[in-house]
Amino acid sequence: MSSPARQFYSSFLRGITRRGERDSIPMVNLAALLEAAAPDWQRNLEHVFARMQFILGEQVAAFEREFAAHLGAKDAAAVGSGTAALELSLRVSGIDRPRQQVITPALTSPFTAIAIRNAGATPVFADIDPQHLLLDPDDAGNRITARTSAVLPVHLYGQVCDLPRFRTMARAAGVALLQDACQAHGARFRGVPLTAFSSCVAYSFYPTKNLGSLGDGGAVVTRSARTAAKLRMLRDGGRRQDQLSRIPAINSRLDEIQACFLRAFLPRLEEWNSQRARLAAVYDAAFSGSEVVRPVTRRADSVHHLYVIRVPSRDRLRAYLARHGVATGVHYPVPLHLQPAFSDCGLKSGSLPQAERACREILSLPLWPTMPESTALRAAELVKRYYREP
Repeated sequence: MSSPARQFYSSFLRGITRRGERDSIPMVNLAALLEAAAPDWQRNLEHVFARMQFILGEQVAAFEREFAAHLGAKDAAAVGSGTAALELSLRVSGIDRPRQQVITPALTSPFTAIAIRNAGATPVFADIDPQHLLLDPDDAGNRITARTSAVLPVHLYGQVCDLPRFRTMARAAGVALLQDACQAHGARFRGVPLTAFSSCVAYSFYPTKNLGSLGDGGAVVTRSARTAAKLRMLRDGGRRQDQLSRIPAINSRLDEIQACFLRAFLPRLEEWNSQRARLAAVYDAAFSGSEVVRPVTRRADSVHHLYVIRVPSRDRLRAYLARHGVATGVHYPVPLHLQPAFSDCGLKSGSLPQAERACREILSLPLWPTMPESTALRAAELVKRYYREP
């Protein structure tokens, strides 16, 4: 790698390490992952700086092939964010008008609903099942109307939704089934690739994801080469590597430098997911028998993006853990139907009771590959200690 590039990324790596050391136990520490893959991403960067092509070059094309193959899919189109991946999944499926409604869970990142709006459609929020906190098929089915154009389940926390049931529902209603897998990199449904159930599956490469870049990024994985070709037009202003805009489109492209890191991380994804599973089991054992702390039940196919518990007095517990140097997260504190940006959805407090209750109780604990088991045990012990103290 050239000297300026090497200096820049060495400084960046030191910065990541220092940030991880601010808390005794951070939510995520990326330094070890960057170090493990350093020879590969440095080599990829050397190729980029040698060619000086930073947009839609060899690294992005190679990553698209490798990512699709890893997931058992036909093709992939890399874009600028997970939000754009969701938006383009809708657009390529012909869902781009306000009268078209898309059913999605109330417990998810607001970017899921933002993507629906960006595509031009209208989000309709449904409740979740109380066990796994995933989109409830019964409630989603009850919300299908003549205006429904798609159902968009979210594989929350790395768990895979009941895809055969959603596929049957969508076919019976004559609507599209799409998937938000922005938290489920590497997941399959009982060994079957996710693209076996829908034409498009959207991913995010936000840095804290199971497969993350060092900035924003995303991809749509598909079973159709034709769909992938149209997605590539939609991400690049409707063009085909020229200056002619053929269809209404957006500008959202994964850049070459992010692809360098993603290509280096991808071969390690299964190993890192296995490490996440091992640490989740450590947490499970630590909380076994607790009458207060309830870990969210995970499906067998989970890739353990987050380790989430349900507790009373969640915000007080979170403050207690912060005082003891343990960072935590809440994914997510307010259900979408109660957020100001979606106040026009027609739902009020009490409309989706399972999602509303979960948002008051859920807490995400530290979890990342290479995290020592002793770190998980310390965090768990502090949680239990809080409820033992008067």
